[in-house]
This record gives sequence, structure tokens and C-alpha cells, in this order.
Amino acid sequence: MRCTLWRRLPLALAEEARHTAASGCVDAAAQCQLPRHTGGPHYALLDEAGPATALWLRWHDAEVGLSVLPDCPSAAPGNDGDACCLFAGHPGSHTWVEADNERHEPSAASRPHAR
Repeated sequence: MRCTLWRRLPLALAEEARHTAASGCVDAAAQCQLPRHTGGPHYALLDEAGPATALWLRWHDAEVGLSVLPDCPSAAPGNDGDACCLFAGHPGSHTWVEADNERHEPSAASRPHAR
């Protein structure tokens, strides 16, 4: 499961992000992309920043900043393995592990009802 926290970009950081982002556009708010966690910093993907790098909004408590980080090089096993959509050295599981876990969990409709 992905972290559910969102963060608004402070105006000054939004302006800086637009100059750094490959597309020149960023959203006003972004969701943490890391697996669900209770401590440590949160990271929200804003845009690509260049070849094999991305622009991330990083926040922890009141501290907020931008980071250009290299892409995670990990991919799921097999010839058609999905790439991880996070940054190199990220905490927690790779996004392809999270996606596999969600595919293998029973849906709410197929779970037995609690009595």
C-alpha cells in the first residue's frame, strides 16, 4: 500500500520546481509515493528532471524541499519485469513488489463477511 499523505507545494518551491521540471509544469499538491510508513521523510514525484533522474518533493514535519534523484534501477524478475517508479536507494519495497502484493490480495467482494 502506498503512503496516503499529500503535501501542497509552497509557492516559492512550486516556482523553483517549474524551472527544474523537464515539462515545466508541476501540480500544486502531490502524494507521497513511498510504501505506507509512519516515520521519516515523505517523497512525492513531481516530474522528470533529465535522463534517468526525477524531481521529488521531500518533506518531514515542517521541513520541505526539492530533490533531483536518480531513478531506481530495480526491475521485477523476468524479461517483461516492471521497473520501480521510485528513486535509487529509496526505503521500503519497490513499486513492482507493491503492485504484485495488491494483485494477490483478495478483493473486498471476494472476502468472506465477518460475523
